[in-house]
Amino acid sequence: MSQARGLQNFISDLRNAKSKEDESKRVSKELANIRSKFTASSSLSSYQKKKYVWKLVYAFMLGYDVDFGHAEVVSLVGSAKYSEKQVGYVAMSLLLKAGDSMMNMIVNSIRNDLVGSYDDAATSLALTSIANVSGIELMQALHVEVQRVLVSPNATPAVRKKAALCLLRLIRQLPDSIASADFAPHIANLLQDRHYGVLTSTMSLLIGLTSKHEQEYETMIPYAIHILSTLVLKKSVSPDYLYYRTPSPWLQIKLLRFLQYYPELMSSGEAYVATLKQCLARILNDTDVSDSINKSNADHAVLFEAISTIVVFGDSGDEDLQLAAMRLLGKFISVREPNIRYLGLMTMSRLAVLHNNTNKEQIKTFQSVVVHSLKDADISVRRRALDLLFVMCDQTNAESIVDELITYLVAADAGIREQMVLKIAVLAEKFATSKKWYVDTILKLISISGDQVSDSIWHRVIVIVTNNSDDDLQQYVATTMFDVCSSKNAHVKAVAVGSYVLGEFGFLIAEEAGKSGEVQFQVLHQHWPLIDTNTQGIMLTAFAKMYNLYEEIRPIIDPIFAKLKTSVDVELQQRSNEYRVLGSLGPEIMEDILREMPAFDTQKVSTLEIALDQEHSDTHDVNVFKKKDSEAAKRGSKVQQLQQPEPEILIQPEPEPDLLGGFDEPEIAAIVPPTPPPGNKTSVTCNDPAAVAAGFAKLLSTPQGVLFQNEYVQVGVKQEFRGSQGRVQLFAGNMCRGGDFTNFKITIPEVPYLRTAIQDEMGATNPAGCTVSPKQQARLMIMAEAIAPYSEAPAFTITFETANATHSYPLRLPIVPTSFTEPVTVDKAAFMGRWGQLAPKESQEIVTVSRTVDSAMMQQVAALLTGMKYGRCQEVDSPTTCSGCGTMKTGAKDGQGNPISVGCLVRIEANADKFRVTARTLHPVVSQGVKETFCKALKML
Repeated sequence: MSQARGLQNFISDLRNAKSKEDESKRVSKELANIRSKFTASSSLSSYQKKKYVWKLVYAFMLGYDVDFGHAEVVSLVGSAKYSEKQVGYVAMSLLLKAGDSMMNMIVNSIRNDLVGSYDDAATSLALTSIANVSGIELMQALHVEVQRVLVSPNATPAVRKKAALCLLRLIRQLPDSIASADFAPHIANLLQDRHYGVLTSTMSLLIGLTSKHEQEYETMIPYAIHILSTLVLKKSVSPDYLYYRTPSPWLQIKLLRFLQYYPELMSSGEAYVATLKQCLARILNDTDVSDSINKSNADHAVLFEAISTIVVFGDSGDEDLQLAAMRLLGKFISVREPNIRYLGLMTMSRLAVLHNNTNKEQIKTFQSVVVHSLKDADISVRRRALDLLFVMCDQTNAESIVDELITYLVAADAGIREQMVLKIAVLAEKFATSKKWYVDTILKLISISGDQVSDSIWHRVIVIVTNNSDDDLQQYVATTMFDVCSSKNAHVKAVAVGSYVLGEFGFLIAEEAGKSGEVQFQVLHQHWPLIDTNTQGIMLTAFAKMYNLYEEIRPIIDPIFAKLKTSVDVELQQRSNEYRVLGSLGPEIMEDILREMPAFDTQKVSTLEIALDQEHSDTHDVNVFKKKDSEAAKRGSKVQQLQQPEPEILIQPEPEPDLLGGFDEPEIAAIVPPTPPPGNKTSVTCNDPAAVAAGFAKLLSTPQGVLFQNEYVQVGVKQEFRGSQGRVQLFAGNMCRGGDFTNFKITIPEVPYLRTAIQDEMGATNPAGCTVSPKQQARLMIMAEAIAPYSEAPAFTITFETANATHSYPLRLPIVPTSFTEPVTVDKAAFMGRWGQLAPKESQEIVTVSRTVDSAMMQQVAALLTGMKYGRCQEVDSPTTCSGCGTMKTGAKDGQGNPISVGCLVRIEANADKFRVTARTLHPVVSQGVKETFCKALKML
């Protein structure tokens, strides 16, 4: 194999390799050669540096690890030659990651290229690299310079385009990094630029800003309409931006999308409203199918955006435009082209949601066409047809639509079945012509697609049947479920419903021939070996109720209870033992306990509709058709949203607060540690466990404080948590006047219950460590996400050396289960009911405090409960108790992709100088962790 003398030879050698092993050997040989060149010589020529760095980039792109050469990349970025700078920026974008320590060394070079250089090429390289790397520290350090480049009167169109797109990438990561009220005038100036490339990039930026701050950019509406009229009415655009004779279709789409954020625009009475109507009418009337596929796609993209704009304006819009849009949509959902049919169905479903009853009646005339689309070969078209049928359904056509959907459900593929089942259930409940029809519909769903029927669906059947005792619904359902369960092939969900119904209402049909209590028992018991333990628990309760009602079957049921008292399933074991004991307590007590279930609490919102909303809860599609509630801002980059800087515009960012000055008095007298006698270094570690425990306990309920401090080092923490994510800033300061900390390291072992990302400014987490000078700090940013229940706070160790000692401090981060808790407020009945249900998963401990508990200390306990983000339940409390309720959020997902949360209840009871802490949660590990967290905090009161 010939020796490579340049990048082309190296690439050629790799392409000619006969096997993966040969390629790997060649790459390893070349990397070893490059490493030796970088370490042996500090006077490489410009050609050699570029050549070797290009080889590193190429090897990295092939998937090989490249963990050296970063210093040379920094050197190339800072070079005055464009050829070297180009290589440096490309390598930086690929080889350096957001949290690399080398990134701090490169910030000044990038800043010089942004604001200190008159070379457009260098500025463009810097902007592109900032957008590609997307590091939080890099963006925080340079977002002001990017804004300056964008608004600079001396910037060329090419640079402005890149600056606008770079700033768009920045606000997606740090939404509050721009003070919108101050930045709006700069956007207005950019919208007056005559270069359509700048306008297109500016509109992308404006849409991103408007999605976060609509009111601040409402003044941009006249500018957007003026540009739109220039493109649509005057068709005035440079030839470079004519796409198949269509003036800049991408800019038209962005302008229309921006206007959709202001649905009341048409009723504002402003003069520009007439111009907007003309533009929309021209787009609707002049768009036609073209022989050129590219032109047709571009024109129809603009057309559908215009229709979406008309849809958003709703009843305040122009009626003629609405009718024209309706005619076009009716045409589009009938064409053979799947892309156009997909867009037509999606837009018409939006129209049905946002418009009045008159328009909805017009949409219903296309019901047969939409039903036909359910049989389309493209599943995405089928999904949109299902959405449209769902929103066009009302009391007049509910039965026909539900029947059509059930008919199609038999042949539907697995990709759409679950969504169809949920929507059929919602429609059947919402527009039920009779409760019997509703029950029959749900039973059809269970028989056709029982595996896709969620628990919330058949639970609603139980609620509706139980709450309707005035008519013959309960008897009808009991008869129906008896017939369904008589079949040995009944689905497990049908058996669950049948067990509940026959247990509660089977007595209504017990006098009928062939439906006695014994026969009902046999009908249910035949399914026992084939059902899961949850359904067995429901059936066991039904047996207990039959035991109470029919004396003749007690000898048959007694052996079942006796057999299950040693069941491996704890739930079945507990139920069987409790039901066996009931028989010995007397008939009055047993009858009182096993009487009919009372009516369920009615809910304003159906649990099925809640489940339907959750179906799309994780989408990242931010548009004006989605209701932007408080949770919408939490989607996207969840951990990164905790890292938003204070809003500022065109000013240098303020330095971070000094930990040593922030946690102590303004002026601290530095302590010079005593000098030990000459000889080997002494070993220093934590010599005051009580002080360590006190610092840790204080941080359990406060956002910042000192975790540990002695005469050498001070360790402080600032923390913020939202849901299942948190950000913890760790500061370690040198308190000595006598010398540096050398080999300073912070070791944080990985734990299985947290997903962490660490950003290190000084290299304290590197194996080689770093040096911390007197009165200086080492800082870490730890982004953490809970991914599993846990009880123990993660550990970390700080080690360093001074002139005469080796230091090692094992500590724990205050990231405990209560950190990821969100408060929940419940009434007394709900709290006590849940408290009883969670009794088997209880964790309890008695804590002794240093003084007698009084009212003042109970106020501290209440504040502690609130500080740990638990909602108070004062209705159940006495002067000597405090109770709270919360939910621990995790980033783990269940089988359906929903985030897993753990409900938590806490009760703290005082007696003399003791507290009894009781935690009950859905998970025993969390119960233990919550209990231990409160105990540690109470010991410090």
